[in-house]
Amino acid sequence: MIEYRWAEGRPESFRELAADLAQLKVDVIVTWGTATAIAVKQSTSTVPIVFTIVSDPVGAGLAASLARPGGNLTGLSTQHIEAAGKRLELLREVVPRLHRLAVMANAGNPASVLETSEIQNAAHMVGLEVVKVEFRHGEDIAPAFGQIKGRVDALFVAPDALVNTNRDLINRLALDARLPTMHGFRDPVVGGALMSYGPSYLELIRRAADFVDKILRGAKPADIPIEQPTKFELVINVRTAKTLGLQIPDKLLALADEVIE
Repeated sequence: MIEYRWAEGRPESFRELAADLAQLKVDVIVTWGTATAIAVKQSTSTVPIVFTIVSDPVGAGLAASLARPGGNLTGLSTQHIEAAGKRLELLREVVPRLHRLAVMANAGNPASVLETSEIQNAAHMVGLEVVKVEFRHGEDIAPAFGQIKGRVDALFVAPDALVNTNRDLINRLALDARLPTMHGFRDPVVGGALMSYGPSYLELIRRAADFVDKILRGAKPADIPIEQPTKFELVINVRTAKTLGLQIPDKLLALADEVIE
């Protein structure tokens, strides 16, 4: 039997949902995202937890180390923070006249806050001006675009569950503002964002099933090393590039794992 709980775009409900699952005394809990994993960790120190799509599990306080997590959590890291500089590099190849970059992030997600800091440092090193755009709820996103429309040259979106929930809205507002967007996962690009660079979320979730299997067979989360992605995917939406009047370099198209026409 599997118990499902959905936040439905309301991060404030994470703790309530986590506590509910902990009280059911399930055999293992699987989480998606850093904020969710933190909420579940705070709800139980005994039920095994397998986290997925977590940028920096050690930095977020979810594990003592990647090799020996300790406690009742283990899972899969995305290395999104480490890859932030690479995403900026790829975006600059497509938008060569990039001078002012907007960085949009969920201020309530510790991983997004860390990634914002990382991308700011990377941008400043190459002489870019950064405009921070923070939100905490889905209804904050549309007003946030009002702050940057006509003021920046491109948009860097920090991956987050709330971003995923509102990806169609973000895509629509970005295209309306004629902003090239860089994401950390594929789904927004399929829906109309310009490009993404990051691990395959589907593959990470599939790997999580192996972690669950090990735990159900008696392994302890504390002894199961946290896995990191070995392959990152570059996805480019050529149709969106044409809409924005951008030319994707041939060498970048050749490197892309998926090109959406």
